[in-house]
Amino acid sequence: MSGEIAAWLRLTLIPGIGGETQRQLLKALGDPEAIFSAPSAVMRGVLGAGLVDRLRSHDCRAEVAAALAWAEQPGNHILTLADAAYPQALLTAADPPVLLYAKGDIGLLNRPGFAVVGSRNATKQGEMNAEAFAATLCAAGFVVVSGLAAGIDAAAHRGALAATGMGATIAVIGTGIDRIYPARNEALAREIGAHGVIISEFPLGTPPLPANFPRRNRLIAGLGQGCLVVEAARQSGSLITARLAAEAGREVFAIPGSIHSPQAKGCHALIKQGAKLVESAQDILEELGWGRGIAAVSPTPTIDAAASGSEEDPILRAMGHDPCDLDTLATRSGLPPETLLARLLPLELDGRIAPLPGGRYQRLG
Repeated sequence: MSGEIAAWLRLTLIPGIGGETQRQLLKALGDPEAIFSAPSAVMRGVLGAGLVDRLRSHDCRAEVAAALAWAEQPGNHILTLADAAYPQALLTAADPPVLLYAKGDIGLLNRPGFAVVGSRNATKQGEMNAEAFAATLCAAGFVVVSGLAAGIDAAAHRGALAATGMGATIAVIGTGIDRIYPARNEALAREIGAHGVIISEFPLGTPPLPANFPRRNRLIAGLGQGCLVVEAARQSGSLITARLAAEAGREVFAIPGSIHSPQAKGCHALIKQGAKLVESAQDILEELGWGRGIAAVSPTPTIDAAASGSEEDPILRAMGHDPCDLDTLATRSGLPPETLLARLLPLELDGRIAPLPGGRYQRLG
């Protein structure tokens, strides 16, 4: 078996022979062992002479040995297109990888998935929304798929892990599976590896190259029956995932936000293009005809009204639900800035508001 896997690894480790060419070779010649034993004249019918020479001569024995040693560790797996455990949803998506590295529960790869993605520079409210939506989707039977990035991705994974205690979440990463990016998510990655599953198509040791993250987005889109964008700026990579999901025939959903928030612009653009506006995870479940009824998880923390002030708190009323700077809040409330700052701190500590870049504040919930 290790010999067969070694041949698959060798096929994917040859520079200049990408996924499409690898699949052409497999279709024309059979499994990787047959490819490497085929006469050069036969191979030239599929590849040019230069690529045939490269396939014959490239020495990747050290990389193959390292990957096989990695796969022997508990919880580590190498999956190929020929494996029953390979995620079947990717077979109908664009450019399915010939080989995947996986760490964790590979049984999750063939359960119904749902992608939850969004901005790396998320607001606190956006992260809370991502956690709540992911928790409800997970409790309803979906495996939450995201990219282990900072912000919305990490929040979606946390929500899924908290929903059932069984970690029904898949993290698709843009580095080698032995490297975690960003480093701040290492603890989260360990939890996903223990209770969910992490997958990568990139060889061990692959650094966080910018070009790899748009490539991994197609896998996030392909693994989900739908895709939810929680927050996204106009140029967000999350919009790439949403586009790929739509092209693959998946439903795309977006949470609206303030017309003044840069992190809502991408979601609003998606809605204008036909994505479905959602205000709760139940909206998604109903749109998909998902039969299992489930109570929604609230995106707002439990607050002691007596301690933090009621909904009629004049500061919250003056703030509204859009991001608001101190000068604007002073004008609306009629209070001087020093008094406002003293009033804002308890609200922040109680989780009623969150500070934003640029000296702004936003009401939560």
